[in-house]
Amino acid sequence: MPLFTIETTYRLPVYRHRTYEADSLEAACRLAVDDEGWGDAEEDVDSSGETYVTGAWDGRDCAYSGPALAVPSHFDETVQRKADHFEILLGLVKVLRGAADGKHSAYWIGRAGSAIAKAEAILAGSRDPASDVSMPRPHILVSFDESEVRSTIGEIIAGDETLAMFSADSIGDDDIHTACVAAVAAADFAEERGSVLFKAAIAAIRSVWRAPDWGERRREMEREE
Repeated sequence: MPLFTIETTYRLPVYRHRTYEADSLEAACRLAVDDEGWGDAEEDVDSSGETYVTGAWDGRDCAYSGPALAVPSHFDETVQRKADHFEILLGLVKVLRGAADGKHSAYWIGRAGSAIAKAEAILAGSRDPASDVSMPRPHILVSFDESEVRSTIGEIIAGDETLAMFSADSIGDDDIHTACVAAVAAADFAEERGSVLFKAAIAAIRSVWRAPDWGERRREMEREE
């Protein structure tokens, strides 16, 4: 069997107790953090951290004597896994906030699902999800932004003399948000959704049926049965 040299590490807390004179707790904490004297430090063995992998090499007793191997990230220290994943989650949140159209939202929601799965694994202290795990690929049937509602309000007021007493600016953002929430809650797209699902299923079947290699694929399936 292959031999590997693995470097593992754990963090041992070192602490000290000192008194600082300051105008506030925040100022005292700043003095404590900036204090570089550790002559009276003690080790807190009972609070030592988890063991994690900090290096790996191919062979016996060969640490730092050859090219390091790429270690799966779930062997990193948990706090480091969280820090590394934070940037990904933050980026996805920013993208989802700006993705107004359904086409791009569906793509980024899928990416977000993968990132969430990894975040949950980190919190549970588990290994990262396999990269080939099938993630849901949602398709947005209806999507709109509240700014579109504001534009529509202006068009409605401009085209209806009975609403001349209103101006688009008189409708506040909170009014629009409340109305959007109520409208979405009352909407029923069950029939439209079922129709789209049926059409998608039929289209998928037809694409396979009309494929040039359908006959060969059918014979292959019959042999497997």
